[in-house]
Amino acid sequence: MSAEPGLVDLNADLGEEVTDDAALLSLVTSANVACGGHAGSLAIMREVCAVASERGVSVGAQVSYVDRANFGRVELDVAPSVLEEQVAEQVGLLSACAAEAGTTVRYVKPHGALYHRTRRDPAQAAAVLAGSGALPVLGMPGALLSQAATAGRQVLLEGFPDRAYDGDQLRPRDRPGALVTEEASIVASALSLAAGVRSLCLHGDSPGAVAHARAVRAALEGAGWELVGL
Repeated sequence: MSAEPGLVDLNADLGEEVTDDAALLSLVTSANVACGGHAGSLAIMREVCAVASERGVSVGAQVSYVDRANFGRVELDVAPSVLEEQVAEQVGLLSACAAEAGTTVRYVKPHGALYHRTRRDPAQAAAVLAGSGALPVLGMPGALLSQAATAGRQVLLEGFPDRAYDGDQLRPRDRPGALVTEEASIVASALSLAAGVRSLCLHGDSPGAVAHARAVRAALEGAGWELVGL
């Protein structure tokens, strides 16, 4: 892929009650909204969708295992039929909130443990796809995106400037250095990753998330990238 600046998206996980949603919604171009599985509520979904709609930020469904106790960060062996129903319910709830705000859900992205499980588990990947209709799919290469592409669904690649990589995997959060916190390193990583992905994800629950998003956006625009939502 050409390294010439073009279109890129900046996304963050919102509606999780752990960050400054309003501030991030003034900086990102897409919002991965928690749909009640790992975090969030109807009131919070409505609020995030309303602000996103006002600011022209794209809304995405951040679907998860139904596991609020562990914030969706523990892999679960959920039967595919059950997982499909859970995903469909989460997408449906967010879609209703988006419609009330005059916008629509533009894509689906699994959260946490489900994100990583569906990269390597074809059965759970298929369940997420079945439960999310025809929505474009945001993620990293693996079973979920491969199945989506085969089914003719739009696939959106993303990278993570504020996370360390081990090969083509994100370093597990329980290992040293998994979360990158130095602003200069995050900015450098964003500029490097931008040429190979459609979207860059900054974690809303990271320390300094708003400052990092502001710095990354400024650096991308300064380098000639046009920030456009998904």
